[in-house]
Amino acid sequence: MSNTPHELAAEFPNDHAVLHALKLENPHFVTLSDRYHEVNGEIHRIEAGVENTSDDYAETLKKKRLSLIDEISGLVAAART
Repeated sequence: MSNTPHELAAEFPNDHAVLHALKLENPHFVTLSDRYHEVNGEIHRIEAGVENTSDDYAETLKKKRLSLIDEISGLVAAART
């Protein structure tokens, strides 16, 4: 397991301006971003050994993070054009 945080800026290294614009202009992006950061933070704490949980719950969180990043990726791609 890796305990490297997966921050949005690291996930989209070439899209800092797009992420900033979406934060200012798109309430749905803000909601997704907040959820992503909550889930991502929990995963990071689990992987770092700060929180204990079942493997099933950790996998559920990782799937949720992937789902959120997919939706965020779609918004980022649409905002690029």
